[in-house]
Amino acid sequence: MSETTTAFRTCPLCDATCGLEVRVEDGRVTRIRGDRDDVFSRGFICPKGSTLRQLHDDPDRLRAPLIRRGDRWEETSWENAFQMVESGLLPILEKHGPDAVAAYLGNPNVHTMGGLLYVRPLLKAIGTKNIFSAATVDQMPKHVSSGLMFGHADSIPVPDIDRTDYLLMLGANPLESNGSLATAPDWPGRIEALQERGGKLVVIDPRRTRTARVADEHLFIRPGTDSLLLFALVAVLFEEGLTSPGRLADMTHGIADVAARAAGFSPEAVAGRCGVESSAIRRIARELAAAPTAVVYGRIGTHTVEYGTVASWLVDVINVLIGGLDAPGGAMFPLAAHARPPRTGRPFRTGRWTSRVRDLPEVRGELPVATLADEIEGPGEGRVRALLTVAGNPVLSTPNGARLDRALASLEFMVGVDIYLNETTRHADVILPPPSPLSRAHYDFAFYQLSIRNIANYSPPTIPRNGEMAEWEILTRLALIVSGQGAGADPALADGFGIAATVNQAIDEPGSPIADRDAAEILGQLNRYRGPERILDYLLRTGPYGDRFGEDPDGLSLAKLIDHPHGIDLGPLQPRLPGLLTTASGKIELAPPPIMEESARLADTIGAAPTEDLLLVGRRHLRSNNSWMHNLEVLVKGEERCTLLIHPKDADAAGVRDGEEARVFNGNGSVSVRVEITEDIMPGVVSLPHGWGHDLPGVRLSVAVRRAGVNSNLLATSEAIDTLSGNAVLNGIPVTVSKG
Repeated sequence: MSETTTAFRTCPLCDATCGLEVRVEDGRVTRIRGDRDDVFSRGFICPKGSTLRQLHDDPDRLRAPLIRRGDRWEETSWENAFQMVESGLLPILEKHGPDAVAAYLGNPNVHTMGGLLYVRPLLKAIGTKNIFSAATVDQMPKHVSSGLMFGHADSIPVPDIDRTDYLLMLGANPLESNGSLATAPDWPGRIEALQERGGKLVVIDPRRTRTARVADEHLFIRPGTDSLLLFALVAVLFEEGLTSPGRLADMTHGIADVAARAAGFSPEAVAGRCGVESSAIRRIARELAAAPTAVVYGRIGTHTVEYGTVASWLVDVINVLIGGLDAPGGAMFPLAAHARPPRTGRPFRTGRWTSRVRDLPEVRGELPVATLADEIEGPGEGRVRALLTVAGNPVLSTPNGARLDRALASLEFMVGVDIYLNETTRHADVILPPPSPLSRAHYDFAFYQLSIRNIANYSPPTIPRNGEMAEWEILTRLALIVSGQGAGADPALADGFGIAATVNQAIDEPGSPIADRDAAEILGQLNRYRGPERILDYLLRTGPYGDRFGEDPDGLSLAKLIDHPHGIDLGPLQPRLPGLLTTASGKIELAPPPIMEESARLADTIGAAPTEDLLLVGRRHLRSNNSWMHNLEVLVKGEERCTLLIHPKDADAAGVRDGEEARVFNGNGSVSVRVEITEDIMPGVVSLPHGWGHDLPGVRLSVAVRRAGVNSNLLATSEAIDTLSGNAVLNGIPVTVSKG
């Protein structure tokens, strides 16, 4: 007789944290649908969530380590793979030092327990300053502005969309992306609820996106000018006496400085550059001020531009000025179940070290990925000779991918921790594949810190591992190798030492939830788990809702989450200021000197003549999650999605026709792509989706190569970055379009 079971788990494929109901028959997943009892998503699911089975069963997904033998790959044992890593990495470390080994961390790391908990110890063991990640092609401006304003790079306020009356959204398309830096399942339903209660959604975007189509109002804006428009909104708030920070006034420093700086950014001054009428800017400022509750939310379109940090800062400046920061219906700070108390005495700063070639400052412990190729190719002392990638594909996802592709080919040694042999890992000497998402436990460390509601949910593995090594064990063994412990060192032993050290430190720390407790007792309770689950149990039990190892029987623990497979609702977001602030002044720094200096430079662009080039922007699709979901037929089937969107006027001027091939080029690169003519894009702007270009040799992506698309980042220069954060400029790229 067949055995049928039902498992419940959180989808790990994007930021939304939707609950899934998974039916398993005889060890195989046969159906996945939304979990109607999930406390957060209530049955909502997007097309990606139902494809975890196809990802698990994908014949191209790696299930055993691969090692390179000349021009061919062969499977090998885990022991042999780690021995090859040891023989390849250690001589480079010993001869050239830790900075000769660089690391790149891709977005999927933040979707896994192992990646979030065990990558940092690995990087510490290597000791390198050459750390790069997808954060500098995505979100680093928000970390910098939050760090400068609130004291910590991860103190990021999120829009309280379930309680707001007015939502102004720039550069975001959550109906396709499922939200970003604002974790919420079912954005369509939440926006509909906002409108049904009489609220208003205004979307400002150079493209009439799926989100813009359901908005109450959509305004086109010229790419890269969001900071000018936001400054104009600030100028109106001051000019017309519409500021009302309320209780925030006494905990905010620099309001007068912002008022003085904003005076030069009137709507009339910036309207020509933005492409938004001055009357519309003034009206939106008045509507924000008049709404019972209001919030401004800006995302990737506002970050991946030259003044991304200024734009990110201005979003929260407006939220402060209208009294919406840290208030229901405004922008609020989540309190995750695993959160630690804010640490005072260590204000946020950048530039603790700089990159070797371009002297770019460190931000949040890493360097801009736009300079990774420089560090590999630039001769001299400290050159990067080896690379570790973890769940990333920077050849497709970072600027000037063609140059980075060439640079990776010149490395002396490379290790990839990845489930695919893709455009980046094809350069590796060893590939170490973690299990599929269905064979991993799951808890959203990253996204519960960005959630619009305080939620906790844990998912045990749904399908047992079949010869695959847990991700935390892979990363720990790599850490043991680079620290000189050898390829055969036991990761479980090292992990046990790590948790013991953590517990003992907390016991000795005054004010700790377990101060002066017995270490043996605490460890005895924790040792029912191992690896990430043991760390999670510790964090939950010592967190803001924790049981403190029995002191609060109603508090949280991993056992309690296991007993609640649909999650535990910890309630709506609550005000957290001023307690969250860790700036040197203990106040919100509304006018941080680095941003004020950068905004002065921004002011000089107001009168700049507009470019005659077309401006290229990216776009997302509901069935796509950057590059790594393009190998599933169920997600890429149907009409071709990697097309060039262009306005009819621009198509006529370029002499291109709908459905035909066009050439898109600039001084950095050229691609040929099918044209899609539409009035849903602003005149003067064209759009290509991000993460395509699966036409490089040597990959094992049988579905993706048949629908290769083109890599839009071939057109992006690695020289263009947001100065304050190092974030790559991937939007507003000048290009020319001609017949293919």
